[in-house]
Amino acid sequence: MCLSDNFGVVIHDPESGRTASIDAPDAETIADVVRRKGWTLTDIMATHHHHDHTGGNLALKQEFGCRITGPKGEADKIPGLDEALGEGDVFSFGGYDFQVFETPGHTAGHIVYYSPKAGVLFAGDTLFSMGCGRLFERGAAEMWSALTKLKALPGDTMLYCGHEYTLANTRFAVTVDPDNTALRERVAEVEALRETGQATLPVSLSTEFATNPFLRADDPAIRAHLGMTDAGDEEVFAEIRRRKDNF
Repeated sequence: MCLSDNFGVVIHDPESGRTASIDAPDAETIADVVRRKGWTLTDIMATHHHHDHTGGNLALKQEFGCRITGPKGEADKIPGLDEALGEGDVFSFGGYDFQVFETPGHTAGHIVYYSPKAGVLFAGDTLFSMGCGRLFERGAAEMWSALTKLKALPGDTMLYCGHEYTLANTRFAVTVDPDNTALRERVAEVEALRETGQATLPVSLSTEFATNPFLRADDPAIRAHLGMTDAGDEEVFAEIRRRKDNF
């Protein structure tokens, strides 16, 4: 954990010796983990420009000389950026290739990193467990399009995202999807984890496909509950996001 509720994720490839931080919320927290492991931070994989994801960039770069990769669409806003990536690009990290998807919505140039080999998705603030990022810089249509890309990934992919928002998200999710048994089971699981101070992530995408209302704007039960049976998916998604903003 970094700052108040940010997740910091550090990955290491033993064969190449490379170590990456997914975003850099807090330099000292990340550096401490890396030092204790006996690793050297070689990379920062930025997802978007918000300060709680890039605030540690320059201090970490100064200490470790790491290379910073980030979104092409907001390259001028990523401190210390060395390489800008966009849709269809591949970031090679030792023996692992990460496919890059542009997911505008939360910010205009947000990207996510997906490794088929490792079976992981680093989603930043695009997708949360049972939630999605607020639409600060782009609209609902673009965010729904972005989430549709993630809906196409394998269900056994493990999701890592930028914040521990899961418990709060469960309380909203049940208001738009009250009869979902899988959601009720996930709520109980999350409450138990948080009561004992444990993280709710990572979580499989298959779990999210079954429980996250923001991925399920095309679900008949949610549409019926919202009285939007004949509405378009983007319209339903926009209504779910509007309700969450005012929850």
